[in-house]
Amino acid sequence: MITSKARRPLMTDTTDKAWTGRRARHEAILAEVESEEAEAVEPEIAEKAGSLDIPLHLRIDRELDAQLRQRAAAEHIPTSALVRRLLRRAVREQSPGGLTAAEVEGIARRVTREELQAL
Repeated sequence: MITSKARRPLMTDTTDKAWTGRRARHEAILAEVESEEAEAVEPEIAEKAGSLDIPLHLRIDRELDAQLRQRAAAEHIPTSALVRRLLRRAVREQSPGGLTAAEVEGIARRVTREELQAL
């Protein structure tokens, strides 16, 4: 079949309209994906601008990796940004003196209750 400079087959008016429509939809999808990727990268860029200069490498199991990736996708942020957010929250919420007396008592009550239920 003879092709034009645009590397598409020479077509009738009907097929030419269909091709033009498909091409327009394809370009709209590409533009949407590009926009979504740009939005997802913005928080990462903002965090890096806030002086992210210490790399941290750790090994996790596949299940945790899948959970983190799924949650990051649901929040529309990169997985690394989610992990940083979770680490910051954990460090901020951790009490500096270890467990409080109320927390120790709660743990003791739970253990005792579980042991009694096991009997």
